[in-house]
Amino acid sequence: MATFGKDQWESVGEFIADRRRAAELSLRQLAERAGVSNPYLSQIERGLRKPSAEVLQQVAKALQVSAEVLYIRAGILDPDDDPATTFEHVVSADPRLNERQRKILIDLYASFVEPFDVAEPTKEK
Repeated sequence: MATFGKDQWESVGEFIADRRRAAELSLRQLAERAGVSNPYLSQIERGLRKPSAEVLQQVAKALQVSAEVLYIRAGILDPDDDPATTFEHVVSADPRLNERQRKILIDLYASFVEPFDVAEPTKEK
């Protein structure tokens, strides 16, 4: 587990703010969807508050991104610890993509890798 530095919390706050704006949500709308107060979310976005993993999960759900993306941004998770989140992290973090495009890319990627997740039966000669 990584240590938490001020820069990481500012980074996660900036990321949340960027994603909120990309989703065309007001601060109030996101706070309502995530079940947190408007002032608290504002402080998170400005890097003044360190949200718990639970709050990050609620915000991720409201923004329709994986919680792992926010955990990595916050330094709670190391992306090298779970390589399966790397592709999703990159796609979810790309501001050039809209939510529909992100979902399609992640679903398409999953369709390619899922067959390899199932153990292949051994063939006998």
